[in-house]
Amino acid sequence: MDEPSRGNELAVESFRSYLLLLARMQIESKLRPKLDASDVVQQTLLDAHRQLDQFRGSTPAEMAGWLRGMLACNLADAVRMYSRRKRNVARERSLEAALDASSAQIGDWLAAQQSSPSQKAERTEDLLRLAKALAELPEAQSEAVVLHYWQRKTLAEVAGQLGRTVPAVAGLLQRGLKTLRTLLVPAEE
Repeated sequence: MDEPSRGNELAVESFRSYLLLLARMQIESKLRPKLDASDVVQQTLLDAHRQLDQFRGSTPAEMAGWLRGMLACNLADAVRMYSRRKRNVARERSLEAALDASSAQIGDWLAAQQSSPSQKAERTEDLLRLAKALAELPEAQSEAVVLHYWQRKTLAEVAGQLGRTVPAVAGLLQRGLKTLRTLLVPAEE
């Protein structure tokens, strides 16, 4: 295995938390008992390692887009496998478009649109740091933060989806944001 290929393999693995965040945002709560986001992400990373020689990009943003496309295909396959309802064209939506939108929402939360290549690279790095920090939170806190801040659900909607009271969700959000600040702000030297 040559050195550039080894570097790309390590780079692919660095997107695990980011992909897991995107997958969790796309799997409906009614499918979660059957479909684990980490399984879909693991399959996506396995596919990426197998197809690494097909990756033609050179930046983290291009790698993120390539991986999002693979994740969209794997999510669509998994959802199809676990969905029991008959096809209803009115309910269909593009998973790839939804993943792109989720990714854009996360990016918008971090900062306003930036245009230079160095700013885009920095934004992608920030996005990966945020996804990694979210993965370190307890699952309930992470899910509450994602539902409220990225999917723009009200506290009542989040409470209903998580099966908790509104004050409990508010507590989850408060603790989650406090922990995220600690994880994301560099230590004072």
